[in-house]
Amino acid sequence: MKKNIISLAGELSSGKGTVSKILMQDLNYGIYRNGEYFRKLAKEKGMSVTEFNEYVSSHPEIDIQIENSAKEYAKDHENFIIDARLGWYAVPESFKVYLKVDIEVAAKRAFNNQDIEKKKTEEFITLEEQKADMIKRFQLENERYFNLYGVRKEDPANYDLIIDTTELSPNEVAKVIKDEYFKWLEG
Repeated sequence: MKKNIISLAGELSSGKGTVSKILMQDLNYGIYRNGEYFRKLAKEKGMSVTEFNEYVSSHPEIDIQIENSAKEYAKDHENFIIDARLGWYAVPESFKVYLKVDIEVAAKRAFNNQDIEKKKTEEFITLEEQKADMIKRFQLENERYFNLYGVRKEDPANYDLIIDTTELSPNEVAKVIKDEYFKWLEG
């Protein structure tokens, strides 16, 4: 059964946050972000996001709690966007979107990001440090998700739509998602 929910997953700095804000405004939907919760927990532990990723690998109950939160929210809500790496897994009846991006472009986006909350848990001096950390986080997440859930977040079979955001603006990405989402709802 389909629900009026878009799960937006993707690679680091692929544009999930920006695109989800556009979709939220255009569709008049709410938003559910696992990443904010994850960063909050990392900050409470005095860890960077990467350090917290490593910590969570040996504390799977935290990961399960985070992923289950989206599932629980979706039981009683519709008309929202899930901005979460495993939103598609937690809510399989959602329209499942994956955003990918070239790692060089992603590293530049992340390095130049002015989001104060992100900078508190992800501070790098050079672009190369940023890129190396992103690669490490990707690998840590993939390993953890496979060990806990038996899934690979970047597997195309998990999604209804995959978009490469490397050369697209957030508004262009949002338009493609909306067009395909409405087709999916009708179909």
